[in-house]
Order: sequence, then structure tokens, then C-alpha cells
Amino acid sequence: MSIIAIVGRPNVGKSTLFNRLVERREAIVDSVSGVTRDRHYGKSEWNGKEFSVIDTGGYIVGSDDVFEGEIRKQVQLAIEEADIIVFVVDVEQGITPMDSEVSKLLRKVKKPVFMAVNKVDNAMRDADAVEFYNLGVGEYFTISSINGSGTGELLDAIVKEIPETLEEESELPRFAVVGRPNAGKSSFINALIGKDRNIVTNIAGTTRDSIDTKYNRFGFDFNLVDTAGIRKKSKVKEDLEFYSVMRAVRAIEHCDVAILVIDATRDFEGQDEKIFWLAEKNRKGIIILVNKWDLIEKETNTMRDYEAKIRKNIAPFTDVNIIFISVLNKQRIFKAIETAVEVFENRKRRIQTSKFNEKMLAIIENHQPPATKGKYIKIKYCMQLPTKTPQFAFFANLPQYVREPYKRYLENQLREHYNFTGVPMSIYFRQK
Repeated sequence: MSIIAIVGRPNVGKSTLFNRLVERREAIVDSVSGVTRDRHYGKSEWNGKEFSVIDTGGYIVGSDDVFEGEIRKQVQLAIEEADIIVFVVDVEQGITPMDSEVSKLLRKVKKPVFMAVNKVDNAMRDADAVEFYNLGVGEYFTISSINGSGTGELLDAIVKEIPETLEEESELPRFAVVGRPNAGKSSFINALIGKDRNIVTNIAGTTRDSIDTKYNRFGFDFNLVDTAGIRKKSKVKEDLEFYSVMRAVRAIEHCDVAILVIDATRDFEGQDEKIFWLAEKNRKGIIILVNKWDLIEKETNTMRDYEAKIRKNIAPFTDVNIIFISVLNKQRIFKAIETAVEVFENRKRRIQTSKFNEKMLAIIENHQPPATKGKYIKIKYCMQLPTKTPQFAFFANLPQYVREPYKRYLENQLREHYNFTGVPMSIYFRQK
């Protein structure tokens, strides 16, 4: 899936454009909340083509007096990681020195760059937009992010650059090793591969930034995707959130199971959570590996406490394996892979409709959905939908009255009776 990055200096309307692209009702596929709490990553669709949108603006710390270096770094990263770049400028302000700086970087790029002149909401401003030719980026699109005018033409042009999805899908399952910088992702992969020389091939991945390693374990072939360490550490400030999230977006969208490696010496915090929710929203299998457990003072921090803390942060989706490992001592690293294989199998699990009804209708009979506004809800039939990931439909006389807590109750029952550990699921109520 193509990644489109929106770049530009502060206050030109990047986030407004982002919101318009991902919240356009007829165009939206999945607006991912919780990836960054304030949402700078979304999925969208236009003319039948899906793509991911990243708003770089949300990752810059500080207000108007943002360091120019910070913006330059953002643009540099967007250029390296994204497939298509939308460069937003502001017609009210005209060309500023910062715009010239950004355009200088973009002129060297071999990727499609679209310049969007924002805040053009009348003919006068339309005429003013001509000055942006001086940036040397080429054609521009006049838009108004606030009321949406011009965004259709911009999207039409963008999706022409998105290839028809004829990517050769690898038959092998893909396990992506994701996490923050320095959590031990590369060491984990090296520990797996170094010990058993049953590595078959190194294929440069579908993306420029991840390396697929074909690997065999427990008689099971799969591709391990390493998202770490492709770029030299010196080039990246370790705390650059945008970099990790961007990297994870790509790897997660193309994988079957995300193996999230976290560093036991640091709490499960912001960025780990973002990557977790990113995988959850993309409906990927997930396992969490707590690495460097050998460095933890066992008196002050037990596994049980640490695990409870993580589960609290990932609620309500807590049916996830958490494994404590030490890559250095090769502790439980094969258990981690074995678990990833199980999660992969769980994600493909299909339940026969007749048996499913027998089991679930009996459970529903014992615990009916609460009546709403004096109306009684009857669920008569249920089935697993023929989708790639576990999704279930329950047919009721008044589906609109079924509330969230009951939905969660059904999900918990499903998880209790069928093994869907590590796999996000969706439950829908439909009119019978």
C-alpha cells in the first residue's frame, strides 16, 4: 500500500488537509485512532485505490518557533520513507524562506511531489497562487482544506501515481519484528538466524526499508521482516517518533503477525502503544516480547507486575501473549517464534456456522442483551464472515440497540471458547 506524506512548514494547514483526506466519508477505509493519540496516521481510499496518509506536522514538538532543523529532518524522512509527497504552502503568507528550504530538498527527489497551495477560497487568491511557480517544484493545485475545494482534483492526480496492486504477494506468512529503536529487534533476528543456519535467502522486501529473511523453524516456512537498523543510527535522533511510526506503518501493513519487541528497562510507553494499536487497527496478529529481562532487578519488579502494567495499557484488547525474553542469553527466543506461528494459525481460524450457532445462541440465551427503551433485543442467528481475519455477524431484530458492553461480553465469550489469542476481531450486529 502506498504511503503519502504531507509536508510543509507549520501552520499552512497540513493537519486540516490530513483530516479531510482521511475523514472524507465516502473515501475513508479506516481512520486509525489511538495510533498516535491525536491521529496523524490514517487510511483512505479514492477511485478504488487505498493508501495510507501521514501528517508529518503532528510529530514536530514546539509551537511556531519550531527549529528549522526539525522541519528539515521531517521532510528528509518523509522523502526517504513515503512513496508520494504532498507539499503544502499557504497563499496568504506567500513564499517564505522556510518554503524555499523545503522546496530545495524536494527538487532533488525522484518521487512524485504534489504542491498544494492552501487557503485559496476566492478568485483573487487563485491569481496570487501563481507566485509558487518560483519554488521550482512544478505544477501546483489550489485547494482550501477547510471547505474541501480542490482536494478532489489533487486526489485524482495522486491516485494516478499509485500502481495497480499487482504486487507479487509472497505465499509465505510474514512476521514483522517491530518496536522502538534500541529495543533489540535486530539482535532478536540475529539470534534466531545466527544459531541455526537454516536461513534460505535474503530478499530485499517489497519496501525499500525492510529486509525479508526466509526462515524455517518447527517445520514451518515464513519470512521474517526486520524493520530495524537499515539506516545508520547516527542519522536518526533516537527519539524521533515519526521515524519509528513510519517504519512500523510499512512493516505492519505488509505482515501477518507483528512481533512487538519492547525494552524491559523502559516502561511500556507512548511509542510502544502506538505501534501496538497500529497493528490492532490493521487487524494483524500480535505478540509482545519483553526483551532485556535479565537486566531487571527481580526484587523490585516481578514478571507478573510488569505484565499487569502492559495489559492495563492495551485494554480492552488484552488477549495477547506477552513473553519475557533475553536475546543476549537466547532465553525463550524460540518460544517467541512458536507463539507467532500459533497466532498466525489463530488468525486463519474458521468456525463452522452450525456449531457456532449451537454454542453462541446458548450463551446468548443465558445472558440476553439488556432491553433498551422498553424494547427487547432478540438475536436469532450468527456466523463468521468470509473475511481474511476473524469477523462475526450477529443477526437481531433491533441491532441498533445493542450497546458496546454487550459487544465486549460476546467477544470475551468468543475468546473463551475458541482460540483467537493475539488476533483482533470485529463483531457486527445486523438486521435479521
